[in-house]
Amino acid sequence: MIPPVEREEEKISTPPVLREELKFAPAKIASFQYFSVAVFVFLVSGFWELQVRNPAHYQEQAEQNSIKSIPVLAPRGKILDRDGRIIVDNHDSYSLILTRENLKMEHLPAIAEGLNLEYDQLAARVRRFRSEPKYVPIIIKEELTPAELAFVESHRDAGTFPEMELIHGQRRLYPKDGLAAHVIGYVGEISESELNTPEFAKYDQGALIGKDGIERQYNDTLMGVDGQRRVTVDNLGNEHEVLEDKPAIPGKDLQLTIDLDLQVVAELAMQDKRGSVVVLNPRNGEVLAMVSHPAYDPNLFAARIRAEDWRNLVNNPDHPLFNRAIQDQLPPGSTFKPIMGLAGLESGSITPDYHVTCAGGASFYGHFHACLAHHGPLDLHQAIVHSCDTYFYTLANRLGVDTIAKYAEAAGIGHRTGIDLPHEAEGIMPSTAWKRRVFREKWYAGEVISVGVGQGAVAVTPLQLARAIGGLAMGGIWYRPHLVTGATPFSVKSDLNPENVQTIVSAMYGVVNEGGTGGNARIPGQTVCGKTGTAQAVSAELAKRVHNQSTKDHAWFVGFAPREAPEVVAVALFENAGQHGSTAAPIVRDVIKAYFDKKLRLQQARPTIALLMPSLFQPPAHK
Repeated sequence: MIPPVEREEEKISTPPVLREELKFAPAKIASFQYFSVAVFVFLVSGFWELQVRNPAHYQEQAEQNSIKSIPVLAPRGKILDRDGRIIVDNHDSYSLILTRENLKMEHLPAIAEGLNLEYDQLAARVRRFRSEPKYVPIIIKEELTPAELAFVESHRDAGTFPEMELIHGQRRLYPKDGLAAHVIGYVGEISESELNTPEFAKYDQGALIGKDGIERQYNDTLMGVDGQRRVTVDNLGNEHEVLEDKPAIPGKDLQLTIDLDLQVVAELAMQDKRGSVVVLNPRNGEVLAMVSHPAYDPNLFAARIRAEDWRNLVNNPDHPLFNRAIQDQLPPGSTFKPIMGLAGLESGSITPDYHVTCAGGASFYGHFHACLAHHGPLDLHQAIVHSCDTYFYTLANRLGVDTIAKYAEAAGIGHRTGIDLPHEAEGIMPSTAWKRRVFREKWYAGEVISVGVGQGAVAVTPLQLARAIGGLAMGGIWYRPHLVTGATPFSVKSDLNPENVQTIVSAMYGVVNEGGTGGNARIPGQTVCGKTGTAQAVSAELAKRVHNQSTKDHAWFVGFAPREAPEVVAVALFENAGQHGSTAAPIVRDVIKAYFDKKLRLQQARPTIALLMPSLFQPPAHK
């Protein structure tokens, strides 16, 4: 018998790799489960944030990805002269903005290079807008050239720089060669400091506002209201649908009292000179012309002024940005003598036939004060005609500084005129109270002598002097100067003795027409009245030591016409002329002649025009 074969259980042999995988399978399953739970929690929390906690915020962001807001720039109002001729206009231009929804800082170097911008300035400009809402675009360049337009179009169509957006607008177009620059002013981008002032608090970063002159004074009138276009776009920035098209509201036009014909004549008369000319209508205060020379080109500011151009302007020793007509404060010299004469007559200190003998000067309080000539005995009329300093030294000593100040201040000396321009200077009319307030010192009697001839502490602006003499010629009615038509005339009146006024006017007529110092202002057929003035630029001692252009005397002339019922008054200041005030007289002569020549042309043309268009010259029929 064969014994049974013993059967052992078959044992399956498992490979080592498989045994390891089986060992860690539960751990992988657990990890996958944890990961799934985490993803689920993340999705649920995102859903909660998106749909429950802050849905409006994310809805706005989603819309911004598909809706683009483009500003529509409002054109500023035009500026016209008194006859309706355009002084400041606008012209079509293209500006480039960066839409901040698509803005990428890494694109800025290439954008700066393509638009000829300095990268550092562009980056700094972008950073300044960080606190602004995303929908506020950044205007980075105005007045794009054809080459720059091509750069923008090519890269925008290719989708390279989707943040670039062209906007069409109208930019300022100013007269050439700085004509009336200081009257008009200029526009520029609002600064950080201006944004913090009540005057400009309502404007946004990047806005173009009036910076000086009429542009600033009447900024709210000239500046319109920007519109807006909202369009849907694809991921490449291509427009598909216009959702909103809100048109811009243009600014209002502004008509000035300036007469372009007189302005051009005055500008030409001041060529190659440093100084100013002011022409007023003394009957209502209208400014007919105002020149400050040297001037500047406001077109430099029409877009964004280049750093180099700005440096050239501010470093120019002639200070072309300085409006000499309303900011220059200089001694009036002998143009102050008519006011002195009026003060003497009105106060009763002298009569018209009061005589002083001039022996080339006179001594007061131990100091000799020289005169330009030995005039001999003179009355008031002759003293003004020949501009005798000795006479007015003596008169000043009789009056005292406070009496002089009373009548000079009544004429507006030492006070702003109130013209509708920013940054007008005040001038100075000294008095005992003024010296105590400014210097904490008493007034010494000897100081009044130089005041009598418009020197010492006396300082006026050309506009102040024009208003003062114009009001005197009008019999004591001083109108506030203004530059915009339609303004209600505002005047200050003084009860002057008409006979005293005529005494001064007669003497000023003699200055021009009776062999006086202002003969260069004579106009055949016109009764021009005037007064010359020479004002020291520096002290006599310094002038003796230093001989250059800056130490030479200033030349003044103020004149009006006609003698009876004057229609025009003009002042010319020729800085550092180095000669007598008669060198400024031809400037005033040319302006006054231009005024009456134009008046004659209009009178001669009136009958012809009246035949063609009679309704222009006939009162409307009553209904």
